[in-house]
Amino acid sequence: MLKTKFTSWTFLLLMLVAGFTSCSQEDDNDPVIVDPSLSVSPAAMAFSAEGGAKGMQISSNTLWTITGVPDWLSLSEVASEGTLNIQVTAQPNEMLESRAVTLTISGDNGDLVDEVQVTQEAAEEEVPDEGVEASIPPDNSGMRDMTSVQLSDEMGIGWNLGNSLEAIGGETAWGNPVVTERLIDSVKAAGFNTVRIPVAWSKFSDPENFIIQEQWMNRVEEVANYVLDNDMYAIINIHWDGGWMQPTYDDQDYVNERLDAMWQQIAIHFRDYDDNLLFAGTNEVMVEGDYGTPTEEYYTVQNSFNETFVNTVRETGGRNHYRHLVVQGFNTNIDHTVNYVVVPEDVVDNRLFMEVHYYDPYNFTLNENSTVYQWGEDAPESEDWANESYADSQFEKMKTNFIDQGIGVILGEYGAIRREGVEGHEAYREYYNEYITAAALEHGLVPVYWDNGDVDDLGFALFDRSTGEVLYPGLLDVLMATEN
Repeated sequence: MLKTKFTSWTFLLLMLVAGFTSCSQEDDNDPVIVDPSLSVSPAAMAFSAEGGAKGMQISSNTLWTITGVPDWLSLSEVASEGTLNIQVTAQPNEMLESRAVTLTISGDNGDLVDEVQVTQEAAEEEVPDEGVEASIPPDNSGMRDMTSVQLSDEMGIGWNLGNSLEAIGGETAWGNPVVTERLIDSVKAAGFNTVRIPVAWSKFSDPENFIIQEQWMNRVEEVANYVLDNDMYAIINIHWDGGWMQPTYDDQDYVNERLDAMWQQIAIHFRDYDDNLLFAGTNEVMVEGDYGTPTEEYYTVQNSFNETFVNTVRETGGRNHYRHLVVQGFNTNIDHTVNYVVVPEDVVDNRLFMEVHYYDPYNFTLNENSTVYQWGEDAPESEDWANESYADSQFEKMKTNFIDQGIGVILGEYGAIRREGVEGHEAYREYYNEYITAAALEHGLVPVYWDNGDVDDLGFALFDRSTGEVLYPGLLDVLMATEN
């Protein structure tokens, strides 16, 4: 009996222990719920005007995304999961105002949000070197005894560095990357011998007297040197620049004063360069939005801009006394140029170029909404004007009225947009560019192909601005056909 009783109690005890053990094991296997977390360090980042890179750490156990990134910042990652160190890079601030942005870091559940305040100092106001003489005696060293017409033969076929240094808001504001020496090396390797560099100069240290920031002046010089170091010709101008160059009587005194102040600084800064560097005073001057035939007021005022440019550059002396200068016809239109331009008086003979542009017919070359995709007298669906014979007649006008009179001619822009997905268009685009290039050279003009860096549909890009790769070898081949 005692043995039986003891065994029963022992069995009961063992059963209770097993039960507790089973419950404990079940509890250990239950999923562990961890609340999502997100933290960012540091909470604020401050950059100097020169820019640079800083680190930011995101600690999280969930997916996260960073929003609110401006174009002057770049982040190594903008979305990921877990803990990560991120590099935040700020571009140089060329403006005289500081800038700031709030980066928002959000978890995927929408409840977790953190912020980082990023600031950047303004560029320092540059004080001009008062020791530089505004005018020095003429110096013809490094300036060959060549007329503008003779120089035209040396300049070959040109290419435009469009939508970069003339971009309002900074070099990359219009979608192109920072210009590199690698890109210009590729342009040279492709066969071009001239690069036109459109520039917006109104980055002022002092807008009251139009003093240009030395930092910006140096950047333009750096890019120009990419060209000149490749034994090419470089043309720098004052481009659209916000449209301040309106040819009206009301604006005439203001514009001429501003032209004089800006070109004096540019000319002095580049005064020691040889004759591979050309200055072009303006670009497509017209009353904003008015593409019609200019009034007497419009072309008279525009002619005064050309004279101011030439006089200002010549007065700085040195090699600028002999430098080849480029002036423009009204809105760079060939007919308006022939009909209304007054060639500026110059203190040196045969050192002036006249610049015009050519985008005829508009519906084929520029009109993004047009269905005209063919060009040429033999094309069944082309427009019945501005074909081969028309181009020849227009270029013949420039030859007769300027080249034959000792004034070289720069065809500063031409080309046609790419229409992706339009069957057969690329062949016509290539033919158009081949014909216009050859016709310009045949008549003595210097053709400079317009490239705005836009690689997408309706763009003009020939090169990948980041790598220097030729995007359309067929187009390059036809542009260079006359050089081979």
